[in-house]
Amino acid sequence: MQRPYWSGQIQISLVSFMVKLFVATEAKGEIRFHQIDRKTGERVRHQKVLASSLENSPDDASAVVEKSSIVKGYEYRKGEYITIEPEEIAQLRVPSKHTVEVSQFVDLSDLAPEYLEKPYFVIPENDMQTEAFAVVRAALGKTGKAALGKIAFGGREHVLAITAPADGLGMMAYTMRYQEELRDPAEYFRDIKKVAINEDSLELAETLIKKKAAKFDPSKFVDGYEVALKELVEAKVNKAPIPKDEPAEPKRNNVVNLMDALRKSLDTKAEQASAEVPKKAPKSASGKKGIALVKPAAEAKSAPRAAKRKTA
Repeated sequence: MQRPYWSGQIQISLVSFMVKLFVATEAKGEIRFHQIDRKTGERVRHQKVLASSLENSPDDASAVVEKSSIVKGYEYRKGEYITIEPEEIAQLRVPSKHTVEVSQFVDLSDLAPEYLEKPYFVIPENDMQTEAFAVVRAALGKTGKAALGKIAFGGREHVLAITAPADGLGMMAYTMRYQEELRDPAEYFRDIKKVAINEDSLELAETLIKKKAAKFDPSKFVDGYEVALKELVEAKVNKAPIPKDEPAEPKRNNVVNLMDALRKSLDTKAEQASAEVPKKAPKSASGKKGIALVKPAAEAKSAPRAAKRKTA
């Protein structure tokens, strides 16, 4: 198990218990790019240098500033700075660095998705903390509530929502965005033309939604961009033809009328003819381990036919 990202206590009125937070996500992309010189093929590295060196001698190589010599600075007046030492930041008086004090409980349905930012696993720090942890977890699950508090890490104080997932094992915590961080939706939605909704069209749309409704299964979703990158890299490594996209072929019998489009969408045969689902990803053409040469996954049934690929 990795080291906890944060350790401290959760306090609910007079009840408190120690917990550890672990980041619940990780980057899974296998393709990593470096910057290299087009002419020499050598890797390009970024160096920190004095701004005055670049201004006075832009054509000369500037001396690199050592990491130990770099400190945070705040520009309080044009060209004038005050320095902030790491020790001074570490000693900031922010109670939520150590304790998440729950200020209220809200319905899970009140947590609008646009406010949720990053998930964390919450577990008790040790066996001594398990009883209080388990009671609060069970209470949150039974009431369908989330506990809201504030937590400080990563150079800022976050709003934190603590929930009890259905599996009944641990708890989940989500850092949340502040309202001021979200743009005003009215600026983007106000110019949308208001139209009268046809009841028959609405009924057909509801039927289409019910027909295609299914339980959420995250394993069915694959990063198609990553798959395409692997295909490109594998082709270049093996000096094979480079795959390229071509514009999607226009669909036959294009439907312009909304009612006709909805009716045809409910036609199972038409739906099957317009989408394909791959049974199994092909093996690497090179037979090597690591990056595999695979064809991009086809789109889900609801999407149009994926654009055909051709070789250069």
